Amino acid sequence: MEETRTLITILQKIDDPRIERTKLHYLVDILAIAICSSMCGLTGWEEFEFFGEHKEQWFRKFLALPNGIPSHDTFRRVFERIDPKQLQKALVEWTQTLKICLEGKVVAIDGKTLRSSFDRSKGITALHTISAFATESRVVLGNCDVSEKENEITKIPKLLEMIEVKGAIITIDAMGCQKKITETIVKNKKADYVLALKKSQPSLHSEVSALFRLAEQNNQIETTTWESVCKGHGRIETRKCTCLEAGPWLGHVAEGWTKLTSVAKLVATRETMGKLTEDTRYFISSLPPDAQRIGETIREHWQIENTLHWSLDVVFNEDKCIISNDKTVKRPADTFRADRSWRADVQILG
Repeated sequence: MEETRTLITILQKIDDPRIERTKLHYLVDILAIAICSSMCGLTGWEEFEFFGEHKEQWFRKFLALPNGIPSHDTFRRVFERIDPKQLQKALVEWTQTLKICLEGKVVAIDGKTLRSSFDRSKGITALHTISAFATESRVVLGNCDVSEKENEITKIPKLLEMIEVKGAIITIDAMGCQKKITETIVKNKKADYVLALKKSQPSLHSEVSALFRLAEQNNQIETTTWESVCKGHGRIETRKCTCLEAGPWLGHVAEGWTKLTSVAKLVATRETMGKLTEDTRYFISSLPPDAQRIGETIREHWQIENTLHWSLDVVFNEDKCIISNDKTVKRPADTFRADRSWRADVQILG
């Protein structure tokens, strides 16, 4: 019989870094309370303690809590010593148990910097992370930090290896437009891609832009087009996507790009207060040259900014969090009660 995997059973696999005689609380209890607190929008050790005390009766339904709710200092000390890679692996494993259907769905990958996580006095730079976000189900499938000596180019393949994205469409900005990344997506993960193309890939960008100029002059080059118009926030935005097959036209320039099937040109025109602005971008894809499908996929990519990153900054105050340097964002208890719904479903934890 297959073992039932819940957040609790998965967290039990993490090594406890504490000395045996100092343990007043089970590690799984500390981690579960911290994770539930974070899911409800809390960001500091004192808030974790407050949340645990507020929901202690509910937590006792599935946690032992032999000595009650851990103190904020206990949360801090444990998270200072715990292996972050083990915790990350456990959370990714838990996410995979949710059985999210990704076939034909967009998984957007993008980076984000936590602006207040630096400490100039200690020489600590701001933490930068990259996340894989299932845009339809609005679930973060996995994320990893990017250290000073690394960059997103080297981290994206590692992030992809952590998660199961078979059948999905991976979207990444121009930083991820690399031959090795296309190989990882198609061969290793059995997925498709739509990648932004900029002048960081000069030869390919030059050939693709020239190809679309030629297509405008030569009716014999078959293209597909799709146009959408959006109104809101005082502006009108028209997006026109044009696609064509890559193989017959790019020749040797396409060598090394795994399953480079189509290229796309997106022209976005914005009208704000009577003023018009126009932006042209290019993309490469392993999908067939279907302008509507690729145009909608490009649009869907921005959910990682508009939904995930916006929520982290506005709801979770991530940019204001200074927890990395042993400080917490303190707010009065009455404020906690006023601005949190305290929603945490017991079924999440099993």
